[in-house]
Parts: sequence; structure tokens; C-alpha cells
Amino acid sequence: MNLSNLKPASGSIKTKKRIGRGQGSGRGGTSTRGHKGAGSRSGNSTKIGFEGGQMPLQRRVPKFGFKNINRVEYVGVNLDVLQAIVEKFSLTTVDFDTLKEHGLVSKNDLIKILGRGEFTAKVEVKAHAFSASAQKAIEAAGGSIVKL
Repeated sequence: MNLSNLKPASGSIKTKKRIGRGQGSGRGGTSTRGHKGAGSRSGNSTKIGFEGGQMPLQRRVPKFGFKNINRVEYVGVNLDVLQAIVEKFSLTTVDFDTLKEHGLVSKNDLIKILGRGEFTAKVEVKAHAFSASAQKAIEAAGGSIVKL
């Protein structure tokens, strides 16, 4: 041991500055709150998004259009995708569970069958909605549709 490696015992030096404990502490007086104003007083809290009186970003950004809160969002599944699944797994019915099992939809999704591609399989298709072209193609192939 020599003078170059002397250090205080562990735990003897406090690292946290104690605020508001007199001028000698270096954090006395206003206790880091500054002079006057709402921020210096107790009970002060600003609202989320408050920018010190400047017009908040939420109000500065232009808004346009219309958000329909009653909108029903469907997950589209095309006929060519259905055809591929039916051929690969030789299915007789295609329903929500089948599509979920093959990773095409999630548990809370609503399904709409769309008309892209060729469809030749004679199957029963169960979904929440069908496009007109998809419905024609499924029925033309000898299949049937069931709306959930």
C-alpha cells in the first residue's frame, strides 16, 4: 500500500446529492427548482404533451379525412391461396380454423374471400364475407359458401 492507491472504505462516501439541506450542500436555496413560476412550487405537474405554452405538436400537425369508429376490418384471402391449400392438404371444407392453422389469419380476424386467381376445387368455404367474383367462382366450381 502506498499513496497512489489509497481510497476511502466502500460505503463511506455517499454518491447521491441530498437536495434542500442547506447552502453548504451545494443543493440548498431553491433546491434545483429555479426561481418563481409553477415549476418551483409544490404540486406542479404538466399535462402530457404540454410544451411550455408553445403550440403542441398534436395541434400543429394538420389533420384531414375521417376516421370511422365503426369500420369493420377484414383480412383478405384470395381464391388462388385457397386453391393451393385445398390441393396441398386435400381438404373438403375451408373454415376459420383451417386458415388459422395454416397461418393465414389470427384468432381475432374477420375473413373476406376475394376473387383473385383460378378456383377449381369443390369445397365448402366458411368465411365472414365474400366478394361477388369469389362467390361466383366457388359456386361455379361446384362448391358452396357459408357466411359466419
